[in-house]
Amino acid sequence: MSVRRNLFDIVGAVVAAILLFSLGSYTARQGAERQLASRDRQIAGLEREISEISRQLKQEQANASGTAGLGEQPAVIQASMVEEIKRQLQAEMGLLPVQLLRERRKSFVELYAYDNNGRSNYGTAGYLGNGYFVTVKHAVVALHPGEDDGRRIVSVKLRINRKDVLATVVDAGDARTEVDPGDWAILRVPKPVNLPPLRVNLDFPYDFADPIFRLGNDYSKGIILSTGYIGQRTSNNLVTCLTDGHPGVSGGGVLDQRGELVGIPIGRMQGDYRFSFILPLRKEMFRKVPALNQSVPPVEAPVVAVTTPPSAAAQ
Repeated sequence: MSVRRNLFDIVGAVVAAILLFSLGSYTARQGAERQLASRDRQIAGLEREISEISRQLKQEQANASGTAGLGEQPAVIQASMVEEIKRQLQAEMGLLPVQLLRERRKSFVELYAYDNNGRSNYGTAGYLGNGYFVTVKHAVVALHPGEDDGRRIVSVKLRINRKDVLATVVDAGDARTEVDPGDWAILRVPKPVNLPPLRVNLDFPYDFADPIFRLGNDYSKGIILSTGYIGQRTSNNLVTCLTDGHPGVSGGGVLDQRGELVGIPIGRMQGDYRFSFILPLRKEMFRKVPALNQSVPPVEAPVVAVTTPPSAAAQ
């Protein structure tokens, strides 16, 4: 008797489980169908709204308005919306219009310096207008910490519109070694050249993760673009960034999202070409550039070599 009762209990439990499962499946299916139906109603509602808006826009285009003032036409509204969306996407993703980057590229030139030992080095310079360029000091002045080997730069040439033009150092910072806040220089060619001058921004905040654009003479292969992001300020007032620090980009340009010049690539972490240093622009760097500082007349200064060897971390 107990065996039969147990058997009935087991069969009953199995039947109940099947009924519960079926009921649950039915309930879940009903819930899914309700959700699909609700979504279909929402889509249908949106389609009706879009259709109504389209009808109204067409009606507004067809109706004459006499001498009443006209608002923006639908095509103008649509174009304005598209431009605003593009602007927001560019700001969010750290993008810069391609045409603007191409224009800014024309403002940078290859730099080649030659010393009294027959050796040469290369870098980049950015055009400021009226024949003036900004670059790094270690590209145009012999810096050598340690024993003086008598090395000095005897000529500096800028490759402008495929021609090499002699340039003169008219001002420089106080750096005695590379990757230093004083590692900057101003060059001048005999007469203004046909290049678009850069717009200088001295107020760029260098906030963490700000997108930047670097233009420089990568490996002496011409002016090449690289993008990256701001890291942090160093104890000597440089800024770290994640962007290519290949040889030759020193003296090039760091641009913000408006295409303005905000800094100069100056060096990289030893052995790491992706971790670079930026020299933020300062007012004193342009004290002898009349286009940027009209209150101080241009005064040409001779190239002065200082006694210290170059660091391996310079670009």
